Amino acid sequence: MDISRTPIAERIARVLAAERISANGGGDAESASAQVDGAWKDHLPEAIAVLRTLREPDERMAAVGDVAVWERMVRAAIEASLPPKVVM
Repeated sequence: MDISRTPIAERIARVLAAERISANGGGDAESASAQVDGAWKDHLPEAIAVLRTLREPDERMAAVGDVAVWERMVRAAIEASLPPKVVM
């Protein structure tokens, strides 16, 4: 199995940005790469919301995998995507 070097929250945010910008989605940009590079961070809160939704697998997913592992993986992705807490 391939493992991405790009954090999942960033990948989701890039997809959301591309959907709005690219002609392949709902936008009109023929070549959207540079615009997506500039806009994906604006979609990070939406990406985190998607990850929060994914914490609980549906019945089909649970039937074929380890629910506890899935939950830990998604929670790790959420934690990695949040800004660091500053303690004073």
